[in-house]
Amino acid sequence: MDVAVILKRFEAPDEVRVFEKGRFELVTLGGMTIGRATYQPGWRWSTHVGAATGATHCHVEHVGMVISGCATAAMANGEVIEMRAGDLFYVPPEPHDSWVVGDEPYVSLHFLGADHYAETEKA
Repeated sequence: MDVAVILKRFEAPDEVRVFEKGRFELVTLGGMTIGRATYQPGWRWSTHVGAATGATHCHVEHVGMVISGCATAAMANGEVIEMRAGDLFYVPPEPHDSWVVGDEPYVSLHFLGADHYAETEKA
């Protein structure tokens, strides 16, 4: 049996989901979909992703790591958590919003939930 090592890069993703002030690049590898989110200052999920489908909150479960910048996980119960470079995060599949904090772009990797994030038909 031949075993092949597969290398991929986000510079040549399998899919790109583009929306105002942001993009989400997806790479599928070893049966897993990994996403890289890049959001510009002023980006907000409810405005720039959810509004296209009428959704006010994201319901996708996320496991990821912040590469640079700062953003929130703002839960519907009022809890707001800031996620910064180096943080590993888990956001449950409960209603939440998110926005970039400050004037630096926010970049994160998503290891769970990437395949369903910012889907045009579901958002």
